[in-house]
Formats: sequence, structure tokens, C-alpha cells
Amino acid sequence: MSVSERRAEIIEILCRRRYDTRSNLAFELGVSKRTIELDIAALSLEYPIYTQQGNGGGIYVVEGFYLHRRFMSTKQVQTLIEICVTLDGEQLQIVESIIRDFAKPKTYKENK
Repeated sequence: MSVSERRAEIIEILCRRRYDTRSNLAFELGVSKRTIELDIAALSLEYPIYTQQGNGGGIYVVEGFYLHRRFMSTKQVQTLIEICVTLDGEQLQIVESIIRDFAKPKTYKENK
């Protein structure tokens, strides 16, 4: 496995699990803990991940970040919110769930 393949695997693992330890990743990927540290340092320049030391520490992905997830634009969110006033029942619940799932959390709260 190349460096870029390993780093891609690390970010996919972290996005799926939301948290992991250096030791676990090293074991799982068959590399040293130091290699994982270097990989995390490089990945943290491109992705919203961070480390926390001590009891309960590890490598975390910032809440709300998912790899390859696309979000709606502010105008798309505003349009759906405007449409919500004409809906009721199940249709309203469906559109609201679409907004919750695909709007950036901050964007949705600002427009609601």
C-alpha cells in the first residue's frame, strides 16, 4: 500500500468511525505508530481532523464532516424552506429531512 493509499484509507476509516487511536490504526494498517502520526499530521492540513491526548484521547473527525459529502447551497436551502410553508404532513417531514441531511448545519440554522 502506497503512502497516498494508506492516507486515503485512514481518512475513510476516521470518517466512518469518527474516532480511532494511533495504536489501532497502526495495527490495522500494518505500520508503526510513528507512521500514523506523520500521516495524521499530513492529513490534518487537508481535512478537519484533530488529536486529543490523555485518557479518552485519540484521533477525531470534526462533527459534521463526511468524506465526499456534498452540501446544498444557501439559495437551495432558502428555496426549500420557502416551499415548506406550502406543505404539510409527510411531504413537510420529507423536505425537512432533506434540509437536515444535506444543508450545512450552520446554513440551515441561519435560514430557519
